Amino acid sequence: MERINETLNQRNPSFDNTLRPTTFADFTGQQKVRDRLELAVEAARQRKESLDHVLLLGPPGLGKTTLAFILGQAMGVNVKTTSGPVIDKPGDLAGLLTSLQAGDIIFIDEIHRMQRSVEEYLYSAMEDFVIDIMIDQGPNARSIRLDLPRFTLVGATTRSGLISAPMRSRFGLSNRLDYYLTPDLARIVKRSADKLGVSIDEDGAHEIAARARGTPRIANNLLRRVRDFAQVRAGNHITRAVAGEALALLEIDPYGLDEMDKRLLETLLFKFGGGPVGISTLAVAVSEEPETIEEVYEPYLIQEGYIQRTPRGRVATPLCRERMRVGEPAAPAPLQVELEL
Repeated sequence: MERINETLNQRNPSFDNTLRPTTFADFTGQQKVRDRLELAVEAARQRKESLDHVLLLGPPGLGKTTLAFILGQAMGVNVKTTSGPVIDKPGDLAGLLTSLQAGDIIFIDEIHRMQRSVEEYLYSAMEDFVIDIMIDQGPNARSIRLDLPRFTLVGATTRSGLISAPMRSRFGLSNRLDYYLTPDLARIVKRSADKLGVSIDEDGAHEIAARARGTPRIANNLLRRVRDFAQVRAGNHITRAVAGEALALLEIDPYGLDEMDKRLLETLLFKFGGGPVGISTLAVAVSEEPETIEEVYEPYLIQEGYIQRTPRGRVATPLCRERMRVGEPAAPAPLQVELEL
């Protein structure tokens, strides 16, 4: 419990020093989500109530944590952060909830990984703002009801299908974040470059954004590496040519495919003839865990149309063959049978 309180009962002092935006006005992209949240915040402030519970869905790196802190900033309240796997006992949850003040926001990342026994304690906390805790065991066991201040739970998950129906139904606001368009990512790159103190032109920002796989976190990570290259070899100014040379050094091609992406596609094409091949076999061939391939690499490759999932396994698409410069598989030769005379 001390370990949890040590990390959770802080306001995240380094938050304002990162590249994260701190207000809705600075947050780029996800226009519909932003509009819905701004409306909910304004309504809650006018009624002088706490914000309703918010569930944020979507792949990693799209801004779920950032939005949680923006909500806290807009409501003028503290934000306490934790993650689902950290809270492994009901007592941990009770200690966290009872430390909140009225209106505070508690942000639980990867909420789908919370223990089911702990999750059930959240039901009454979210709905009635009370929590029942069992004291002792056996004949001496008794239940104590603790009243909680009205708080807002902001849950984030990358696996929405793993959230139980009772938990999902208790969130008043549910918002899905999608991958960003390149123009939005280019604006994010330019804003981050200003905060990092590096000069960048429109073409340079667009070049980085185009290879960022629709994800602001990846765009900012690429910008940091390109900044290093520009600082040492290009007078601290990023152009399209400078960005392209730096990203080529990182083995990230113009389509945003990195070394592991290309390794997966090349293995699928050259070792297995374009498939179909099972995920376990593919994982062994590239020396990676099947779960990592499914959760980290496959979503982008499927979204961009490089591979398909079929009942028989993974199959390379015509786009994959085109980008990897591999022709269509030849038709099998007709079966020839020699007859003995």
